[in-house]
Amino acid sequence: MGNKSLQELMELYCKNPAPGLRNSIISKSMPLIRSIIGKISRPDQPLTQREDLESAGIYGLLQAMDSYDHERNIQFNTFAYYRIRGSIVDYLRSIDQLPRKQRKNYGEVQNVIDQKSQILGREPSDEEIAEELDMDIDDYHKLLSNVQQRNVLSLDSPAYDDSGASSHYDFHEDPDSETPDLNLEKKERTEALQKKIGELKERERLILMLYYYEDMTMSEIALLLELTEARISQIVGKLLIKLKSELSKDQVMFS
Repeated sequence: MGNKSLQELMELYCKNPAPGLRNSIISKSMPLIRSIIGKISRPDQPLTQREDLESAGIYGLLQAMDSYDHERNIQFNTFAYYRIRGSIVDYLRSIDQLPRKQRKNYGEVQNVIDQKSQILGREPSDEEIAEELDMDIDDYHKLLSNVQQRNVLSLDSPAYDDSGASSHYDFHEDPDSETPDLNLEKKERTEALQKKIGELKERERLILMLYYYEDMTMSEIALLLELTEARISQIVGKLLIKLKSELSKDQVMFS
């Protein structure tokens, strides 16, 4: 399939929407998605990193794939362009609608955790972080829940939109696909992410594995671990900020 054009792959997908074809189309469309991202003006803030915008672009691509009619004689890349761009713009608008202080706090949380950890010799409590941020503890917990709901970190397992609906895009390597650069990038990102997850505390690692890899809901995880659903959401949000910060520091194919 590596020699087929995007249009040819999409026409095959319309006749047989197999997962392998879908993933080949996603891989083939990444240059288009990145080109669109490069042409859109975006604010310099923690929620507009490349992987965040690529996730929004892929979501738009999947919508285009679901609604494309190859019998209308419209090239798929032209049809998909507007869906991809619209999805990215919608994502940026949703971020822009966040209060300015909340947007700032997304980027400050991990800095506070790092600084307090060095001073205290342990990971600071939520109350200590909230105090350092000059926030009410309830507002801090809401911030963490918002991070989880907006899925700040793009993991390579099920991704979810703000409504909680799945926009699942597993990248399984296609043996017929000749995309060595993309496969290498995917491999390095996955290995880096797995390493960082492996360094987490056992319960933190378990929660992420259950949520992202076992596809369990917040309420199911809460019941299993005898915690509240809100607490699970806060923990996931905090871990996403932590992992995103660590990956950015290592500059593993994310810059």
